[in-house]
Amino acid sequence: MDISELPAPAPGNPFAAALAASGITGLLAQLDRELIGLAPVKQRIGDIAALLLVDKLRAERGFAAGAPSLHMSFSGNPGTGKTTVALRMAAILHKLGYVRKGHLVAVTRDDLVGQYIGHTAPKTREVLKKAMGGVLFIDEAYYLYRPENERDYGQEAIEILLQVMENQRDDLVVILAGYKDRMDTFFASNPGMSSRIAHHIDFPDYGVAELGQIAGLMLSTMHYRFDDEAARVFTDYLERRMAQPHFANARSVRNALDRARLRHASRLMGQPDALADDAALTTITAPDLLASRVFSLPVREQAPC
Repeated sequence: MDISELPAPAPGNPFAAALAASGITGLLAQLDRELIGLAPVKQRIGDIAALLLVDKLRAERGFAAGAPSLHMSFSGNPGTGKTTVALRMAAILHKLGYVRKGHLVAVTRDDLVGQYIGHTAPKTREVLKKAMGGVLFIDEAYYLYRPENERDYGQEAIEILLQVMENQRDDLVVILAGYKDRMDTFFASNPGMSSRIAHHIDFPDYGVAELGQIAGLMLSTMHYRFDDEAARVFTDYLERRMAQPHFANARSVRNALDRARLRHASRLMGQPDALADDAALTTITAPDLLASRVFSLPVREQAPC
């Protein structure tokens, strides 16, 4: 079920009026348009938005329950929409008045952890300063913790983050992201961090049909299209590529389309009788895809293009 299929409040329902006034219905609809599939993720984001809206209405009536903990964990493979959802979550939190600015600051370990004694604390605090009033998105968060290296400074960054996540949770939301198995290990090794994460959201991999829809959206945005044969070949490509190592969902789809565009351009340049009409300039054909090494390698052999 996608967001557009969620049951709407009955006409005259005060929650419907509050929902419309909040402006978050448009943000949820935008998220639904931007991301194919991910029904469990969209449902969870909708549930969180509803909870925050009801909490706001309760506070207006004097039923304060304290500031909710909004720190989150997004776990899943690359290319499953984690950053996009984080951006929309920041906007929703801003609309509802839970963060002052609604901006997103995306970082990795290198932005937080220094290379020598005394370097980590100022780096981490500078990032936190930039993120205040919004959302701090830490990708591959488990790399902050490297117990095998006694001289690693990641633990110092974690301790600063924990302090800020607890003491300034009304002015900053932290989202930790990465592969599910590694995130599970990270939380097991850092119970203080785990206890501060209120919402754990798993991002499933896309299926072939969903990836085909994603490709269609990407092509439309770039003013390209597949002809009928290319559409069939791309489905075959996806099935082969998904069986290869390091497949990255929507990210791999984008990479495949970028390479197809290169071959499309080279094909047009190499045809002495090519027409520079709209159809030629916008149509990707089967040969533009079949030139990929995916079609010449054994299924289990890595093929990056």
